[in-house]
Amino acid sequence: MNSLRRRLIVLLVASIVGVVGLATAAILSVRGGGPPPELTVPWIAQQMELVVRLLPGPIPDVLRVQFTDHPAGGKVASAETAMLNHILQRRGLDLQAIVSEKGEEPGQVASVRLPDSRWAIMDVPHLKPPGREWLVLAGWISLIVAGATAVSVYFTSVLIRPLEMLEAAVSKIGSDGVLAAVPEVGSAEVKATAHALNQLSSRLRTAMESRMRLVAAAGHDLRTPMTRMRLRAEFLDEDRDKWLHDLDELDRIADSAIRLVREEVNQDAVEPLDLRKMVEDIEAEMVSLGHAVSIGHLDKVSVRAGALGLRRALRNLIVNAATHGKACGISLALADRRAVLTISDKGPGIPPDLINKAFEPFFRVDPGRQQFIPGAGLGLAIAKEIIERYGGTVTLENREGGGLAQTVVFKAV
Repeated sequence: MNSLRRRLIVLLVASIVGVVGLATAAILSVRGGGPPPELTVPWIAQQMELVVRLLPGPIPDVLRVQFTDHPAGGKVASAETAMLNHILQRRGLDLQAIVSEKGEEPGQVASVRLPDSRWAIMDVPHLKPPGREWLVLAGWISLIVAGATAVSVYFTSVLIRPLEMLEAAVSKIGSDGVLAAVPEVGSAEVKATAHALNQLSSRLRTAMESRMRLVAAAGHDLRTPMTRMRLRAEFLDEDRDKWLHDLDELDRIADSAIRLVREEVNQDAVEPLDLRKMVEDIEAEMVSLGHAVSIGHLDKVSVRAGALGLRRALRNLIVNAATHGKACGISLALADRRAVLTISDKGPGIPPDLINKAFEPFFRVDPGRQQFIPGAGLGLAIAKEIIERYGGTVTLENREGGGLAQTVVFKAV
């Protein structure tokens, strides 16, 4: 019952049913007790006076009086009996009267002893309950509950709609601002909205920090080749090849930085993709380029992603494994409606204290810097950006016995 919608519906239904129920109970209490004695007993006294004055002649049927030799049985109603006798004496009639309860049904009956020793018996006015009273009452309450529920659902939807619209709008906002953290407390809808705001804030903050690190890392990595270029300016004729090499390195860094920014901004169309076929195509391409890539077991599974972006991301991961890990194997499994792609290599792995930084722009493990491997250290950063954009995850883990395992997980379709 922690949903704001449900709580509002229950509150409105309970309020409406409670008010109508109290009103119904009040009506039933008045109806169940019948008219008060102050209204019925004087009427009985008037009818009895009319009967006495008509005797010994015929009595009209409209009076509904029965004559017997003894009073009606049942428990005597003391208050009503005293009131009836008092009213008869006040009207100048020296008659004995008894008001008693009916035995088998609700209501009362008045017995008056006439001058000829007979007893005149007359029913005291009483409102009898309708037949099948509980069935009627149940239908009445059911009608109230149904109507109250319909009204409550409608107005609750109206009240909740702004929150739903806010949640939907926030979840679609791009990375163009930073929001303050919102406490995730309250009803389910409020929590969901707060969570969406916090997610947005986290994504925006990460994107801003990523771009700041990108600029800082690019500036740092560009200082070294630029310094070498200044030192070699005096030896241009002799070191032409080194100049060209440094310029190529600058081009790779700039090109990788531009591609990373483009991957964060551009989004190709999302569609169902045959992941097994894509892996087979990339493997064939890598082998043709001379990389030591092999394929293990591949389940047939499809995922929703952009074809160009996902191919680029997987290619970067495979090239990273084949280059730094000397050789890599690829496997694809379908488990719990998820596609799990594992890229395992035979390299030295990554030190545990640095593995969380592997996806940062321009990151390279120190042993990797000691060997000449073309690239700017942006391959994993680009791959992570693309995979997470399409709702997937990528993790790194050192294998027992050596090597690194890159695991990509997508929801299967």
